[in-house]
Amino acid sequence: MNPHTTRTVASPKATKRTHANGPVGTISIIIDKSDYELSVYDAEGWYATYPVVFGSDNLDDKKMEGDKKTPEGSFRIISKRIHEKWYRFLAIDYPTKESWAKFNARKQRGEIPANASIGGAIGIHGTWPKEDYIIDKYKNWTLGCISMKKNHILELYDYTPVGTSVVIRK
Repeated sequence: MNPHTTRTVASPKATKRTHANGPVGTISIIIDKSDYELSVYDAEGWYATYPVVFGSDNLDDKKMEGDKKTPEGSFRIISKRIHEKWYRFLAIDYPTKESWAKFNARKQRGEIPANASIGGAIGIHGTWPKEDYIIDKYKNWTLGCISMKKNHILELYDYTPVGTSVVIRK
């Protein structure tokens, strides 16, 4: 689904299962680029879904550093930190072995320049201060990261441990 042409909601909202203490047991995250959603699953199943945006309006897989595309594949949260501009940053382990294999195959096929770099520093973070409206408008703006509203990233950050599985798909 392309949110720029088919969504009619004026303001995407997070939806969540009610549970007094947050998610139960181990959590995992699935980011669906086509639906502009980040969903959290726990030991009881679906826990929450948050609206998100990405880098380029072209939702294809990241090919190389500088293309502003969000990578697809299976990742893990490798670190968490407070960020002065984006509130919180959950770094993922891009590039993985799978990412490198796709990158090298694309170079061999001539899809990307021979001197291209794979990139890195991809994560889940908030918006610029006072710019949550960018999420409401599905405006992709990052360099390849996943961006969420301030209150959503603060919430996700609090209950997501390092090591959490993250799948990014289209």
